Order: sequence, then C-alpha cells, then structure tokens
Amino acid sequence: MTTYVYVAAQDDDKITIFTMDEGSGALSPQAEVAIGGGPSLLALSQDKSTLYVGHRSSAQISSHRIDQTNGSFSQTGIVDAGDSPTYIVQDRTGKHLLCSFYQGARAAVFPLGDDGRVGGEATSSIATADGAHSIMTDRSNRFAYVPHIAYQQDNVLEPPKNIPGPNVIYQLRFDEASGTLSGNEPLTLEMEPLVGPRHLITHPSLDIVYFSNEQGCSVSSYRIDQESGTLSHLQTVSTLPEGVDVRNTCSQIQFSPDASLLFVPNRGHNSIAAFKVDGEGMLAPAAHVDTEAVPSAFSLDPSGRFVFAAGSATNRLAAYSIDGESGAMNALDTYDVGARPMSVLAMEL
Repeated sequence: MTTYVYVAAQDDDKITIFTMDEGSGALSPQAEVAIGGGPSLLALSQDKSTLYVGHRSSAQISSHRIDQTNGSFSQTGIVDAGDSPTYIVQDRTGKHLLCSFYQGARAAVFPLGDDGRVGGEATSSIATADGAHSIMTDRSNRFAYVPHIAYQQDNVLEPPKNIPGPNVIYQLRFDEASGTLSGNEPLTLEMEPLVGPRHLITHPSLDIVYFSNEQGCSVSSYRIDQESGTLSHLQTVSTLPEGVDVRNTCSQIQFSPDASLLFVPNRGHNSIAAFKVDGEGMLAPAAHVDTEAVPSAFSLDPSGRFVFAAGSATNRLAAYSIDGESGAMNALDTYDVGARPMSVLAMEL
C-alpha cells in the first residue's frame, strides 16, 4: 500500500501528486497533471477508484479513473454544473454526487455511472441561498445538511467585504433511490450573529454532526434526530487559543481515522487547531500549531499520523506529524505546490 497526496492549484490549472514515506511523512513529488478550468475541489469515491474534480472557472465537475499502481489518473467524464461548484461528495451508496454552489445559491445531485463517472444532468437541484459552502448526508443517508456562511470574506489578508449571508444551516431530506433532495421541516436552523457555518463532518458512530464556523472561529456540534433529521445544538468551542484576538476565519474540518481527534484550520491566526473527542462526541481543546498563511485546505493521511495543510497565500504545503494521544502537531517540511492551492486529498492505494 502507498499513500498519495494530491494538491489542486486552482490558479495554475494543475494537480500535483506526491507519495508519502510511511515512516517519516516526507513527501516526494511524482507528477504534475494539467487540469483546466481552475481545479479547486477534490473528492474520492468510496471504493477509491475515482477522483472527482470541481472546476471553479469553467463551472464543471469531472471524474477520473485512478491507477491503483501509481496514483495517476485519467478523465472518464465531465459535466457542466451550471455554477461554480463549491463542495462535492458522494452519498453513502456511491451512486450520487452531491454538490453545493456558493454563488449559485443551491444544492444539487448528479448521477454516477456504475464505474463512478459523471456525465448526466442533475437529478435534483434545490434553491437555498448565497453562501452555500458544503453538503453532506448523515450516517443513514436520509438527511443532508448545507451550511451557509454569514458573509463573504475570501482572504483574511484583505479588508472584510461584509456581504450579507443567511448564516444558517439548511436541513434537507435525501432520497437515495432517486437522488432527490427536498426541504425538511423546518428548512433552516438559524445561528447566533456571525457564526457562519462553513464545512461539516459526521461522526462515524454517533448521530452527531460537526460544523466549522467561518466567522465564529469555532466548531459547533449538533445531535441528529433520526426520526425527523433535524439538528439540536450540543456544543460550541473556539478554534483560537485562549486570549487570542485576531481577525480570523475557519476553513475545513476533519476527524482522525478513529474519531478521537478533530482538526480545523484557522485563516488569519494561520494555525491548525486540534480537539480531543470523547466517547459521547464532546470536544475539548487539545493543541495548536502554526502553519502557512491562509490555510484554506488540509488533509490527514489515512493512518492519522500526519497532516498536510496548504497555504493559499504562500503556495506551499506544510507537513506535520500528529501525536495520536494528545493531538500535538510537530512541523516536518514544506513543499511548493503552485498558485492558490485550494484542495488537499491524502489517500492510500
């Protein structure tokens, strides 16, 4: 088995492929693949056979067959998405690709072929609001959630734009047989001012979903009612160290493989925050490590021993080792990856 790390450089129209040393976490560049249309999103099929790419400037989604022997990939399909995709992920059956559209103010579902390829028109599209930043189904695959940030602030190194956003989580129902999204009741979960839920991840064994809050600089957890699919708030914890007051926004969110640790990058404070997760799914701050400026994307390796964070302001990928008990992260090395890296994906083949 070999661990590969893919990094999409949106403004250079390329994806860089690295291999990872299993002992040290060191990366070795293997290839640079030209991908047009501003590649800004990467997602992996559940069977690890297909790589999905969201193209920001061409408003398309493409699928690529992964060579299991060397990590290279070749295009199998492409579809016009109508708007620039902001997040893509398979549903739990692997038969559908869910997508959110920030500027398009909607969420949609695209059918997948038996081999995982895209190509067909959306089977479902539901209007939400500006700022739809991600989408994911729960463990049962019957419900989906679409967080919407509070206002647009693409780069924390520039003055805030303060463009109003709805600052809500849309609660949807998902029919896996037909690939159809529909509104739940209530349709939206309102936030306190300037929370700005951005990305989400579901607990692998508990009916709890966690959101990184872009403007709130925090993580919020919610319990999922398995009868109705609606959310009830459990906990909100800051991603910043105590006493720190700096203009900052949060980006993505990811569990360690055993869900004992949760990680969220800070853009502005330019750090990665780690939280311990107890058996009931409750969070406790664990560690911070300084990282590249504006870490918009990151990924843990499949073993959970290393984490790779891309600085969209520095065009570098930083590598860290992770202490599996404490969550502490130690800097290893940095790598040039091209202009505006917006997605990082580590996988084992």
